[in-house]
Amino acid sequence: MKKLNEKVIKHILFGCGMVSIFITISILFILFKESALFFTHISPVDFFTGKQWTPLLKPQHFGILPLVSGTFLIVLFSSIISIPIGLLSAIYLSEYSNKKVRKIIKPILEILAGIPSIVYGFFALNIITPILKNLIPQTNIYNALSAAIAVGIMTIPMVLSLSEDSMQAVPKSLREGAYALGLTKLEVVFGVVIPASISGIISSFILAISRAIGETMIVALAAGSTPKLTLNPLESIQTMTGFIVQVSQGDIAKGTIESQTLYAVAMLLFIMTLIMNMLSRYVADKLREEY
Repeated sequence: MKKLNEKVIKHILFGCGMVSIFITISILFILFKESALFFTHISPVDFFTGKQWTPLLKPQHFGILPLVSGTFLIVLFSSIISIPIGLLSAIYLSEYSNKKVRKIIKPILEILAGIPSIVYGFFALNIITPILKNLIPQTNIYNALSAAIAVGIMTIPMVLSLSEDSMQAVPKSLREGAYALGLTKLEVVFGVVIPASISGIISSFILAISRAIGETMIVALAAGSTPKLTLNPLESIQTMTGFIVQVSQGDIAKGTIESQTLYAVAMLLFIMTLIMNMLSRYVADKLREEY
């Protein structure tokens, strides 16, 4: 009976795995099929190098660079917020705080990861943007900076949790050996602990960046819907995910070139996030230290 139950569980788990693979292949098939139809009408050179993106307006332009630059602004400024704050918080929780403080602070900070992104979007639009306008009057109502700040706050727990777990995995003997050599607490942290846990730390950075690339509701609410090739974070921009939200509202007829742009943008977004995830895996394997 026990062996029978194990076989049943084995087949159930195998079936779940096959369902996951089937769903993934189906998504990829639809993406690449519709994207191929799009590129029968639009040159890939024009798509990847064009500086104007107006597929829903006349005259139509299909240059993806404005959406890529908008996504880049969100990633850049959100990383400036999430990476330093997340890493320094992880260092404090791992190396300076006691266990009681860690048990209280870490769950509180990780609550940020559980807040729906649409809440962050309203927070950016109604709280962060007015503050920015008071500090910098030329800030637009919809702007990249307020959205990036909200995305940065949202991704702090990802950097913090993964980095802190990596630091906690460093053997205590390494710290004790460093102290025996006369190193200070700060020297141990930056000279021993961080180098020993660097694979997990860098992986947390890459995963946070991937999360920022794929963020949707925050940028759709706070960043605006103006595809513009700019590096000014105070202006209204549009990201790739923001455009997908705009097209997905149902105002575009299926099968048209306008609807096919959705799949072309989604394909590029998928490739970007896939590269980031592969890079994270490579870094983790390349820099991993085993003790």
